[in-house]
Amino acid sequence: MNKLHLAIICDGNRRWAKAQGFLPWQGHEQAIRNFRGILDWFREDGRVGTLTLWAFSTENWKRDAKEVAKLMELFEWFLNDERPRFMEHGVRLVHSGRKDRIPASLASLMAEIEAETAGHSTFTLHLAIDYGGRDEVTRAVRKLEDAADATEELIRAHLDHPELPDIDLVIRTSGEQRTSNFFLWQAGYAEWFFVQKHFPALKPEDIDACLKAFGERSRRFGT
Repeated sequence: MNKLHLAIICDGNRRWAKAQGFLPWQGHEQAIRNFRGILDWFREDGRVGTLTLWAFSTENWKRDAKEVAKLMELFEWFLNDERPRFMEHGVRLVHSGRKDRIPASLASLMAEIEAETAGHSTFTLHLAIDYGGRDEVTRAVRKLEDAADATEELIRAHLDHPELPDIDLVIRTSGEQRTSNFFLWQAGYAEWFFVQKHFPALKPEDIDACLKAFGERSRRFGT
């Protein structure tokens, strides 16, 4: 059986923090702690081969500058802490999104880990940071020598990671029910699941329920 490409839109970190009486950045901190356990579960479960995590959108720069700075620090902390585990468990790391606006230290760290895990094939963690679907497609088109000759195959070849399979299912937390400019190309035929829980409270059993429901769906791809 082919392994699945699952994507998670991590909504509700700040709402979770507010409900607990915490500061917004503490919601992001808890989300990262929670994700570490989820990542371990994915590696052990085996049904998912590629996990895309949308951690920061191109629109998220509109948030409070201090909150954004703290979030970038948390990304670096997570990657530095997980780096040995990526090597130990054969995890490949890849990044989609703009690289010119995130902190140079974060961009450099991701590039280093991408290079050293490039040969890993057990599991792929695909981080979307400063990512927007329209932005990715626009950047891909700009790479073409002649847009008049564009085909689906040619545009896809210029996306951030054309080697990754299309997304099979998307889980969006916190009860939000919109696509929000999320991987417009790769999620064109994805199945969507909307979970009421905020991301810091998401558990492996919630994901397992979505995977089981996905297995019961009939995917016709327009036929």
